[in-house]
Amino acid sequence: MREHNERLVLTLLRRRANLAKADIARETGLSPQTASRLIGTLESEGLILRGKPQRGRIGQPSVPLSLNPEGAFFLGLKVGRRTTEMVVTDFMGRILDREKRLYGYPDFDAVMEFARGSAAALCARMPAGHRDRVAGLGVAMPFHLWNWAAMIGVAPERMANWQTRDLGAELRAVLSIPVFVQNDASAAASAELVFSRKPLPASFLCFYLAFFVGGGLALGNRLYTGATGNAAGFGPLLVPDLDGVIRPLIDIASLASLEQSLQQEGCDTVQLWRAPEGWDLPQATLEAWVRRAAHGLAHAILATQTILDLEAVLIDGWLPRALLDRLTTQIRADLDAIDMTGMARPDVGAGTVGVDARALGAASLPLSARFLVD
Repeated sequence: MREHNERLVLTLLRRRANLAKADIARETGLSPQTASRLIGTLESEGLILRGKPQRGRIGQPSVPLSLNPEGAFFLGLKVGRRTTEMVVTDFMGRILDREKRLYGYPDFDAVMEFARGSAAALCARMPAGHRDRVAGLGVAMPFHLWNWAAMIGVAPERMANWQTRDLGAELRAVLSIPVFVQNDASAAASAELVFSRKPLPASFLCFYLAFFVGGGLALGNRLYTGATGNAAGFGPLLVPDLDGVIRPLIDIASLASLEQSLQQEGCDTVQLWRAPEGWDLPQATLEAWVRRAAHGLAHAILATQTILDLEAVLIDGWLPRALLDRLTTQIRADLDAIDMTGMARPDVGAGTVGVDARALGAASLPLSARFLVD
């Protein structure tokens, strides 16, 4: 019960900084004495900080409390089809350092080697007093990676290790910190839940567009991952394309389809995976992809809304911000053209976390497991 109440206080301070003891007791329903003891413990553990006393009211000055950014640190590993990346974040989710590698396809042993080396390098570059406050590693990765060898453009046998080996288990065996694993698109939604810069509704869907399109689902302020951890895996969902042909969403709204179009035009596609900002690509090709992707995503939202009745849909991805805004605008326009009689239309907007959503979502896994409540 004490640990739960400590997490309750930390969760409240993550959502609302600079609260006084009395505010925390009132908001959590804890007695003033219990709240005071918990705050004292969390302060002694270096997890919260006292601000300057606020005077001007009757009685004792009010002391605002907030999370200590240096209270804990977290590693987040993102495994993608073209890149892998590891970040280290502070308690507030600010990325402090990162390691990244580009490749043609995700070889299991290469990813394992990268993860071990990056964890050691990132921790070695931290100040000495911070290293023992690294609370865990989260891994955000596509599930069933071995099924997508053909679409990645590699022989199936080179992806077979992903079916027979367990990255999370192997990392636990070589690292001295807890390791958590989650589907990469669900991790992007987890990043919104934990680190969002704006208030979110209780139930929302988050699409994340990378090499493949995926999704994450929050229901009642909790991430819902389903029986096998792959809920909201929208890739196989059948939707109409611009010609009315029914196709999987993964063929329409993924960056893989943009890469194929660019390759057919003789463009350098490696720039897609170095960094989203600064793409030097034909605008006509980008616009054609936006039209196709938005049309497919609008119909995916329609299908989802018939079942879940969500309040909002967030669109995010490995995209330049201007292109993401253009895509979001087009999705709203396409929804305007769809008959949604008998259902509520969700608010559609751009995600707040951005291109680092998967890596930050990975880092949020040990943070949530150790320090937060739903």
